[in-house]
Amino acid sequence: MSADALPPLHDLLATARVVALPLVTRFRGIDVREALLLEGPEGWTEFAPFAEYDDDEAATWLAAAIDFGWNPTPAAHRDRIPVNATVPAVDGDAVPAVLERFPGCRTAKVKVAASDQTLEQDVARVRAVREAMGPEGRIRVDANGGWNIDEAEHAIHALAPFDLEYVEQPCPSVAELAEIRSRTKYMGIPIAADESVRRADDPLAVAAAGAADLLVVKAAPLGGIRRALDVVERAGLPIVVSSALDTSVGLAMGAHLAAAVPALEYDCGLGTASLLAADVTPDPLLPSGGAIDVRRVEPDPALLDRYAADGDRTAWWLARLERCHAALASRTA
Repeated sequence: MSADALPPLHDLLATARVVALPLVTRFRGIDVREALLLEGPEGWTEFAPFAEYDDDEAATWLAAAIDFGWNPTPAAHRDRIPVNATVPAVDGDAVPAVLERFPGCRTAKVKVAASDQTLEQDVARVRAVREAMGPEGRIRVDANGGWNIDEAEHAIHALAPFDLEYVEQPCPSVAELAEIRSRTKYMGIPIAADESVRRADDPLAVAAAGAADLLVVKAAPLGGIRRALDVVERAGLPIVVSSALDTSVGLAMGAHLAAAVPALEYDCGLGTASLLAADVTPDPLLPSGGAIDVRRVEPDPALLDRYAADGDRTAWWLARLERCHAALASRTA
């Protein structure tokens, strides 16, 4: 199939399976991660935009799923991808148990700026990560755009003593990122853009505005591996390949993207299968020695049955699939 061809809807529906996987710890406000899996000529793929995303945004995730399932992957530069541990907004005393789920990882990404958390709790969490990882560990924090400019400046000062690798999406807009980057540049802490790349009409706008030092790149929200690689090439900034709390099938897409990037300077956010209490395969893409393998994942039929979403949720996802397929068809008409 050509890279731009859209398979018929009935081909997608023929293999579609909807799963609901429990999480180890509440993350992004959810306890269960839902995903729709599809089998294409090249293997299994995943369509799993978060429930709150509208159909136009979700259709781009479907384009990525089709790209991965219906087209060969680009040439790889590596067969193992170093990954970071992900620390949700937990209390500091829970940090060691979280890090144990990411064996060998030398980097931790710590969630901060949650609406139900204080800066003091964020500082305690980051302090606990530094104590657990020691001086050699790398710590990055992710605010998911949760601060305004003044809050971000105050928070970065409060967190700077823990030797941050970078601060991810401290503020929501490109203009705010540019301002906070200007205000804190003297501190030598890079600013990374995530939502300003994957949820933007123009994913290159943040680079053009000089609003970030590096980009967080995710295959699914950008429309697939090839489109993500185009963004990487045109942006001309260092990148971190990350995931969206995917099953191991979806993580495989991210791993193939990371493998295809010529220069990979940072550990990737592709170890998030460790946040799932269950997966669709008995051999999930879990970190081992601080890295995951680059390989496709085939779900186990018994696990697909065990974690199948209920009838109402399955119907919701199949209807969403149909709408997003129509949206993609209209884009190419």
